Amino acid sequence: MTEQPGTLSAREVITSRGIRPLLLSSVVLTIGVMLQAAALGKHVYDITDSELSIGWLGLAEFLPAAALVLVTGTVADRLNRKKVSLFAQGGELLCSLLLMWYALGDPTSATPIYVIAVLFGASRAFLAPALRPIAAMIAPEGGLPRVIAFYSATWTGAAIIGPAVSGFLYAVDPALAYGVAAVLIGGGMFSLSLVTLPPVVESEVKSERPTLRDAVEGLVFIRRTPVLLAAISLDLFAVLFGGAVALLPVIAEEQLKVGDVAYGWLRAAGGIGAAIMAVFLAFRPVRRHVGRTLLWVVAVFGAATIVLGTTKVYWIAFVAVLVAFAADMVSVFIRSSLVPLVTPDDKRGRVSAVENVFIGASNELGAFESGAVSSVAGTPATVIGGGIATIAIAGLWWVAFPSLRNVDRFEDLEDRAE
Repeated sequence: MTEQPGTLSAREVITSRGIRPLLLSSVVLTIGVMLQAAALGKHVYDITDSELSIGWLGLAEFLPAAALVLVTGTVADRLNRKKVSLFAQGGELLCSLLLMWYALGDPTSATPIYVIAVLFGASRAFLAPALRPIAAMIAPEGGLPRVIAFYSATWTGAAIIGPAVSGFLYAVDPALAYGVAAVLIGGGMFSLSLVTLPPVVESEVKSERPTLRDAVEGLVFIRRTPVLLAAISLDLFAVLFGGAVALLPVIAEEQLKVGDVAYGWLRAAGGIGAAIMAVFLAFRPVRRHVGRTLLWVVAVFGAATIVLGTTKVYWIAFVAVLVAFAADMVSVFIRSSLVPLVTPDDKRGRVSAVENVFIGASNELGAFESGAVSSVAGTPATVIGGGIATIAIAGLWWVAFPSLRNVDRFEDLEDRAE
């Protein structure tokens, strides 16, 4: 493949200092987190036999991110981001160990799991704004889009392995799934500890006392940057209404009539689709019509969600999940490249904290919305309605945010972060 002038090759990016341990950390940590997430949703549903319980689990993980948004971003921008990330991952490791301990007692109540989920949500609330900017900090000049693509490829590859393995481990014992997750999260921490940040960043000391104005700067910056507001809010509503993945335990058992192992592979289908697309993007990243592509793939995500809600055939559901997450991978790639390009480094932590609430944590809020609606309207109607709403959101944003729709190339955005 011929490289365009001014861009780095895939080999040049992957061999850059610091990139390999960061990618390895992403793989190992994500396998652990995804394995745990798949087991946790199934475990809660098996204990309670209630769709609403899945919603409560999502809400328990969402609330800390929303409550701590003004704190986590400020911490990420004022302290060493690698150290903050390692501390937060230590919190995730503790949660895995607590889940394993609780599962060993053959639990009959999901309440302690919700408490652990709150602690996990708080840990992830600190992790996201500290860890996400590291890729931009260590990426070689001109190589950020490719770094994001490789980072996404490793993340999605792990998203296949984690849920698929989870089904087998959970069938043996839920405690085994949580124990393996703990080992993997610990491995991810070790690999991240090998990443070296640029000296100018590591030595930077912000001695001024933080103020409320500093804390809300991420919100203010997003509000006054239309393309950023449009991209982040688009994914917020798309994930909120299209969060069918949270209902996969119910879909697998009641709609598709399959067991634990098939459920694990159904959950892994999302990772397979995302990984295929991520590998493609690593070598052929989106270069033109960035804004329009983002809007179109969100609509495709909605359409695949509708198919998932209507089918009772396992392989069709598998393909629908695969297509949905392949489309979502394009969305993630575009947004993950766009946000750091238009955000100055000294604000990236605070902007990432807000983004985590809008997008990362909106997965959990979407799980709560899906679980709550499903308990009243039924799972098929909830999933189909969410897909329709997602398509409608993409159409509305096409009209309401020309600043996003008209973005052609990433290079056009680079001067906005100066």
